[in-house]
Amino acid sequence: MKVLFSTLSLLFLAGCVLGQTKISGKITDQKGVAMPGANIFIKDTYDGVSSDENGNFSFVTNETGKHVLNFQAMGYKSQEREIECTGQPIRYQITLAESINILTAVTITAGAMEASDVKKAVVLKPLDIVTTSGAMGDITAAMLTLPGTSTVGNDGRLFVRGGDASETSIFIDGLQVGNAYGSTATNVPTRNRFSANLFKGSFFSTGGYSAEYGQALSSALSLNTIDLPLRNQGDLSIMSLGGGYTQTWVGEKDALMASANYYNLAPYQSLVNQKFDWEKSPVSWDSEVALKHKWGKAGFIKAYGHTEGNSMTIWQKNAGEPGRGDRVHINNRYSYGNLSFRQTGKNDWSFYGGLAYSHNRDAINLNQEPIRQINQVGHAKVVAVKDLGPQFSLKNGLEWYLKSYSEALVADHLKRDIRDNQFNHFVEADYYFSNRLIFRGGLRSGYSTAAKQFWIDPRASLAYKLNNQGQFSIAAGRFHQLPDEKLRVLQTDLKNAEASHYILNYFITSNNRTLRAEAFYKTYENLATYKGTDQAPVAIAQKGSGYARGADLFYRDKTTLKGTDFWITYSFVDSKRRYAIYESKIQPSFAPKHNGSVVVKHFVSALKSQLGTSWSWNSGYTYNDPNLAGEMKGKTKAYSDLSISWSYLPRPNVILHAACSNILGRNNVFGYKYAGQVDETGTFSGIPVGQGATRMVFVGLFITFSKDKNANQLNNL
Repeated sequence: MKVLFSTLSLLFLAGCVLGQTKISGKITDQKGVAMPGANIFIKDTYDGVSSDENGNFSFVTNETGKHVLNFQAMGYKSQEREIECTGQPIRYQITLAESINILTAVTITAGAMEASDVKKAVVLKPLDIVTTSGAMGDITAAMLTLPGTSTVGNDGRLFVRGGDASETSIFIDGLQVGNAYGSTATNVPTRNRFSANLFKGSFFSTGGYSAEYGQALSSALSLNTIDLPLRNQGDLSIMSLGGGYTQTWVGEKDALMASANYYNLAPYQSLVNQKFDWEKSPVSWDSEVALKHKWGKAGFIKAYGHTEGNSMTIWQKNAGEPGRGDRVHINNRYSYGNLSFRQTGKNDWSFYGGLAYSHNRDAINLNQEPIRQINQVGHAKVVAVKDLGPQFSLKNGLEWYLKSYSEALVADHLKRDIRDNQFNHFVEADYYFSNRLIFRGGLRSGYSTAAKQFWIDPRASLAYKLNNQGQFSIAAGRFHQLPDEKLRVLQTDLKNAEASHYILNYFITSNNRTLRAEAFYKTYENLATYKGTDQAPVAIAQKGSGYARGADLFYRDKTTLKGTDFWITYSFVDSKRRYAIYESKIQPSFAPKHNGSVVVKHFVSALKSQLGTSWSWNSGYTYNDPNLAGEMKGKTKAYSDLSISWSYLPRPNVILHAACSNILGRNNVFGYKYAGQVDETGTFSGIPVGQGATRMVFVGLFITFSKDKNANQLNNL
C-alpha cells in the first residue's frame, strides 16, 4: 500500500512539473540599459514577477494554452506578447520605449512666458495683474514688470526688446484684437481696453513664437478668457475714477456675464495737481457681454462683445511759442466682438478657431480742424490638430484678415483709404524624442492683396530637459509685418518689414521658485523710412534696417519669505535701427539699455490684508536734440517709479484696495520737444515731456453679492 501511494505521489509531482512553463528574459530601455523593477505578468492571472537589478526576470506558470504576457514599467509604454504555454521554456528580450507624459515632459520656453490652467510653471496670472502695485489693474502695465519689456511712461503700450509698440500683436482666445489700446493724444499715456477679470491665463512671447502668430515683428500676447465662472454673483465697483457693475449667471453648461462701467477723471484731477493742461478731462464708458456654452466633454463656444466711448480735450504747448499751444479734442467710439470655439473630435483630432471684428472711430479736432479716422480689423481662423501618436502632433491652420483704414479732412471733403485682404496658412509639428527632448518646427505663409506680396516664414524650436536641473531651449525664426496703415494709406504698395529672431533660454522651476534666463539677437530689414515729420511724412521708402540684442533675467519666489511672493526682473537691450525720419542707425527712444523691476506681495493674516510694492527702473531715454551734432544724442536721467498698494478684506465678499504710484514723487522725464527754429540766442528751445501728475492715487471698493458669502471678485482669477 505504501509503495502504491509513493508511486502515485511521484507520478502526480511529475505531472505538475511537466505541466509548468518557464518564462524568462531581459528588459532594457531604448539605449540598451537594463531596467530593474519592471513588471512582467500573464494577464488575468496572478502569475508574474519583477525584473532584477540587471533587468533579468524568470518565473514559472501552471497555465496552459494561449495567454497574453504583459511588460510594464513606470514612465514607459507597456508591451504585450501572445504566448502559448505548452511546458516548453519561453524567453524574451524586450525593449521598452519611453512614454510621453505631457504634464511632466519638456516644453518650449524660448521666448515664451505662459500662465494657464494646464501649465505648472506659471509666470503671471490674472490675479497677479490686478494685485501688482503700480499696474492699477492694467494688463499692459503688469506685463511691463516681466523681462524683455520697456516702460515708456508717455505712451503706455507694450514695447518689447527694442521693438516699437506697433510690433506687438494682442489676441483674445486666439483671435487678433484691433486697436487694443484706448485712443489718446500725443504723449498722454493710454491703457489696454480690456479688464483682467475676463481672463484665466495668458501666453506672452517676447520672440521666436509659434507659426500660429503673424504680423508682429517683436512679440505676441495671447489672452484666454474664463470658461465657466464659479457661481452666480454680482460685482459692484466704486472707485476714485468711476464705478461699474458686473452680473454673472452660471448654469450647468452655460454662463452669461454682463457689465457696464463709467469713468470720469474730472473730480480726481481737480484734487490732484496736473501738469497736463486739460480743457476737458477724460470721460469714458464701456459695456461688455460674454456668453459661454459647453458641449460634450471638452467642447466650448464663447461669444464676447465689448463697446466703449471716450472723449477728452487737452492743450499741448509748443516749444518756443507763446500761449497754450495746440488744442486737441478726441471723441472715440470702439467696438470689438469675437466668436470662438474649440472641440475635441474622434481619432485624436481637435479643432479650434473663430471670428473677430473691431471697429475704431476717432473724431479729432486739431485747432478746430475736424479729422476723422476709422480703423477696422476682421479676423477669421480655423485650426485642426492631429495627434499622430504619443510623440507626434501636427497643427494646420488657415486665416483671413480684413484690414481697412480711412482718414478724412471733414471740412474740406477730402478722404483717403486703404483696404487689404491677407490670407495665411500655417503648419506646425511637435515631436517628442523623449520626455526630455522636444522639437517644434513650423512654416507660416501669407499673401497681401494691397501689397501684392507673398511671403513664407520658417520657425523652429528645440528644448532639452536636464535631470532635476531645469531645461534649455533654443529658437529661431523669421517674421514679417506690413507697415502701419497711416503710412500705407499714403503709399498703398508698401511691402513687409522683416525680422529674424535667435534665442537661447534656460528655465527652471522648483519648490515655488522660478528662474528664467534668456539671450536674444534680432535683425530688422525693410523698415519704413521717410522725410518730413512723423505727422506729415513724405518720400516714404523701406530703406531701414537694424538689430536688437541682449539678455533677460526673471526670478520669482513664493517660498523663501513666509507669506511673501516676489519677483525680480532685469533686461539688457542693445538696439540700433534706421527707421522713420532718421538717416542713421540710432538707439530708439523706446528702448532704454537697462530695465529692471521688483514686485513684492506680502499677506498679513492678522490684518486681513495684502501689502504690495513695486519698483520699476530704466537707464533713461534717448531723444533728438537739434542743438547737438548727430541724431538722437540726447538722453534723459534714469527713470524710477516706486509704487505701493494695500488690499484689505473687512469681509470675505468686500475688498478695499488702495494704490499709489511714484510714492517718492520723482520727476520722470521721457524726452523733450523742440522748436522748429532757433531763438535769439541761436539755439532750439525745448520743453520736457513728462508725467501728467507726479503721483497717481487709486482707491476702490469692490463688493460681491452671492449666496456664497465668501465669494469675491478675485475668486475667478
